[in-house]
Amino acid sequence: MRRLLTLAALLAPMPALAHEGGAHVHGFLAGFLHPVGGLDHVLAMVAVGLWAGLLAGRATWALPAGFLGAMVVGFGLGAGGIGLPMVEAGILASVIILGALVAAAARFPLAAAVPLVAVFGLLHGHAHGTELGGQGALGYAAGFIVATAALHALGVFGARAITNQLVVRVAGVAMAALMLVVASIA
Repeated sequence: MRRLLTLAALLAPMPALAHEGGAHVHGFLAGFLHPVGGLDHVLAMVAVGLWAGLLAGRATWALPAGFLGAMVVGFGLGAGGIGLPMVEAGILASVIILGALVAAAARFPLAAAVPLVAVFGLLHGHAHGTELGGQGALGYAAGFIVATAALHALGVFGARAITNQLVVRVAGVAMAALMLVVASIA
């Protein structure tokens, strides 16, 4: 297992915390590629879907919707130059916490689960917003929203399709552990 995690960390798109400095990108494709091009975003967004799938019922759509809604708000803040404290640390923590929640198959009420994923969505959205240049804001936002929704759906369908819940929980452990490895070398 340790070799697998090491290999995954070496092959992952690095650095995971690649948001500092603002690359000034724009358009749908750039927005779509932003979340799928960073290990931290991919793992957090799939983890939201996995947790939503494990919780089932209204959580199946409420968790991804809460994340997406807050992500749009965070995007607006970041694109508008309004800073948030500890965005990169919060993104890193989001993967570790969400991975741990999946690993534990934590049963939170929606009143607690949705605000939690919304805070993480706000941070991820802020990182997307700080990457934005001056043009193509709507296309860029549409791109990262589509990519994020697809990653959430991948997690939800994965949690539903894998009949052995232990496999889903191990995926949560792997996500959290991989991000801990990344944090230790970043």
